[in-house]
Amino acid sequence: MGSIRYDGLTTHFEDRLLSHLQIVIVQKLMREESFLMSWKDNANAGDGRSSIWLSPDVSITFKFLGSRVPEINTDWLLRLGESANATTGLLVTKEDGSLAEAEAEGNQYPGNLREHR
Repeated sequence: MGSIRYDGLTTHFEDRLLSHLQIVIVQKLMREESFLMSWKDNANAGDGRSSIWLSPDVSITFKFLGSRVPEINTDWLLRLGESANATTGLLVTKEDGSLAEAEAEGNQYPGNLREHR
């Protein structure tokens, strides 16, 4: 499981999904576009939803658990890109179109149940 580190928040995604997200996010940020990214929280984070505002002014780091770049599914990539350009923002989905789950942690994430225990 890889992760995105952004503004004090680390969000964990499966590496294959993360590779697709990286392409979409980098394309948006290279065009100096800010946008919303949303995902479904896993059960450890309360099973709700989370969203962050991504801006080209803030550093972002992608960390992959595996060393191999997975094959890119262009249809999935196009769907993610279309959602990133919509008013709803980038909805993190699996290849089948269902919402993908993630676990976030960090000092700026109020929904992190482990920090409040």
